[in-house]
Amino acid sequence: MAFRKKEANAFAHFIRSRRRALDLTQEEIANRIGTTTPYVGHLESGKRHPSEKVVVKLADALGVDRAELFLLANPQAEAIIAPAAQPSQDSAWEEFRKDKRLHRIHNISPEELALLSKVDMMGRVRSSRDFLFIINTVRQAFGR
Repeated sequence: MAFRKKEANAFAHFIRSRRRALDLTQEEIANRIGTTTPYVGHLESGKRHPSEKVVVKLADALGVDRAELFLLANPQAEAIIAPAAQPSQDSAWEEFRKDKRLHRIHNISPEELALLSKVDMMGRVRSSRDFLFIINTVRQAFGR
């Protein structure tokens, strides 16, 4: 799929602005991500589209969130990652929060609910069942 001009400009503008805010040259960024200075110039002018590997390296070099930079470089991917919410349905968190039966079955404590509500604020939890996976992972990490 072709890298659309509007999307390329948003990505290009962001990385150029961030690089300048960090007072880095294109050459310094190129060295950090293992590429050439002209390639960085092409990214900043919207003439080239970065691979996923380059996005990860670039995000690390610029000190920005990898997922956010990936979505800026690939805005069409957001529809795949986070499908449009249907207004008639509860959010995954609301569905999970209201399911008292599920809380009893899995012995979800008030402290764990508080933790999961903070996880929900971070976004990207698509299913109420994902909260069970998250809490079980936390429990395993803490040996509970």
